[in-house]
Order: sequence, then C-alpha cells, then structure tokens
Amino acid sequence: MELRQLEYFVAVADERSFTRAAERVHISQSGVSAQIRQLERELGAELFDRSARAVTLTVAGKAALENARAALAAAGAVGQAVGEVTGLIRGRLTVGMVSGCTLTPLFDALAAFHRAHPGVELSLLEDSSDRLTEGVRDGTLDTALIGAATAPEGLDTLTVISERLVVAVPPGHPLARRRKVVLDDLTGHPIVCMPPGTGLRAVFDQACAARGLRPTIALEAGAGDALAGLAARGLGVAVLSASMAEGLDDVLVARTLADVETPALLALVWRPVHGPAVREFLTHARRAFTHP
Repeated sequence: MELRQLEYFVAVADERSFTRAAERVHISQSGVSAQIRQLERELGAELFDRSARAVTLTVAGKAALENARAALAAAGAVGQAVGEVTGLIRGRLTVGMVSGCTLTPLFDALAAFHRAHPGVELSLLEDSSDRLTEGVRDGTLDTALIGAATAPEGLDTLTVISERLVVAVPPGHPLARRRKVVLDDLTGHPIVCMPPGTGLRAVFDQACAARGLRPTIALEAGAGDALAGLAARGLGVAVLSASMAEGLDDVLVARTLADVETPALLALVWRPVHGPAVREFLTHARRAFTHP
C-alpha cells in the first residue's frame, strides 16, 4: 500500500468521480483507476460502487476513508515537523472562496504567502459558503472566505466585513420615495437576491421567517454587480450588503432595511488545529485585511 494510492482514493471519494479526481491529482484517469484497483486487491474488498453515474463508497470504502485521511495527514505532518525546525514550509494550502468574491485583500494575502513560501502548492476553490464551511470542517479545505449570518460553530473566525442589508431600486420605483424601508414593504415586489448557501441570503431568509414573511425571489445571482444590474433594469428589488450598494447612486436608490439589524458577515474560517502553512497564511491574511 502506497501513500499515492491513499491520495487517489481520498480524491475519488471527495470528487465522486474518477475523471475529476484525476484532474485534481494531475494524472490520467486510467492511472487513478489502476492504482485504486491495485489498492482494492491488496485490501481484498471493493472501495467504490461504480454502477451509477456518480461513484459512491461501499461499506468497506466508508470504513477506510477516515483512516486514509489520517494516514495522509500523518505523512504530511512529518514534513511539516521538519519544516518547522528548518524554517522551510512545504506541502499544499487549499483555500476556499465564496462564489462571486472580488475582495482583493484575499488575493494580496495569497500573493504575499506565495512569495514567502514558494515551495507550498496553492489551490483556490470557489463555491457556496455552506459547502466551503463543510469543506473546512472535513479537512478538504485548509481555510475559506465565506459569507455567513453568524460565525460557524467549531471553527476559528476572522471577520472581514460586517454589514447591514440594504435594498436597491431604480429612482422611479415606489420604494425609492420612502425614507425608511422595512421587510413588510417588500411584499408584492419581486426580489433579486443571492442564492441559498450565501451569508447575505441566510440573513435575509432568517429575518423574513422571524416575521412570517414569504417574499417572492424572482431572480438569483452570485455577484453584487449582477444583482444591481438586474434591479437597475426593473427586474426586481435587489437585496445587497451596504458595500455592494456603494457607487451605484447614479442608477439605483439604496435604503437600509431598518428592521433587519443582524449583519451579513464575510469571514475567513479555519480549524482550531492546523499546520504551519495555515498559520503563515493567516498572518498574511490578517495583515492584508487590516491594511488593504
């Protein structure tokens, strides 16, 4: 049994696809399949059910997965331990980023980390906040920039942005004439908003549920610019964070939702127990977000 076989096994389990796993580990699909077959022969059991379109773990595969992750982590810890003594950090750092994010301090932190530790392989993955949070919890990701209504339990958090929700409409819209807008005022108007799994949507949905409101979500988009563009064309009332609405005064009128006091958070999250690569990246991230 070889470590690379365990790496391929974990990759297939995570991706639920031999093709995507091959792309992740940068070898051919046939190479991954051959190594998995060899591992199955050595263990005397099939690890994957290949009968459906999505590859799934067998009972034996589920039993092996946690130990395979532990073995890979232990092997990585050997190199990290030596690196801490010699001052050289190696390995891989996998960072998650919420879809539609254009927050340049994150990119600055990645660039500074890469300059300081060129021997570390960097991966940047984009996904919904919910999936990113689970990725950090299960070890698929080392750290992630997520949107949230509250800080996730069990993870360490660096809050980057904490902002109230606003609605944005064209100047001729009925809500544009109001000095104060509350959730009840949105009744009867189509809403354009972030999709489920994002922090902004979580805050909005929770606030509506607390008041027994069921707004009509007409359109969803993962970027603030897209939401603003849809609202400017009269397709609905955009629900944004305060910073998303900045600089839109020429096309949209923004009003803070007066009765939604819970802010939407943008935060960097990571597991309390982590290696030197994560620790070094967090140093650069704190510097970048404090002095963008």
